[in-house]
Amino acid sequence: MKENIILEKTMNFSVRIINLYKYLCSEKNEYIMSKQLLRCGTSIGANAHEAHNGQSSRDFLSKMYVALKEASETEYWLKLLTKTDYLTEKQGENILYDCVEIKKILTSIIKTTKSNI
Repeated sequence: MKENIILEKTMNFSVRIINLYKYLCSEKNEYIMSKQLLRCGTSIGANAHEAHNGQSSRDFLSKMYVALKEASETEYWLKLLTKTDYLTEKQGENILYDCVEIKKILTSIIKTTKSNI
């Protein structure tokens, strides 16, 4: 089966987000922001996977836009958790790097898809 980099990266990212959520709840007793992070951080991959089986190019594009929006929200929560010291600078930068990389890939996919419609 052909490798799909965005599906692979978003699945791995979702696993990291889930583990971060568990850490924030159990170690930092943070439940509100971590729940928001869990929702949007795992939604990126869910939408990318749904797009992969889209009914049309426009459906695919729509789902990829949603994935990009969720990635932007995830970036916000990661920055906020770092600025409020729930995450160390190193922890925040590490996972934020992956989030930004996913955003770049999604942006590229969206641009390419739009040019082919």
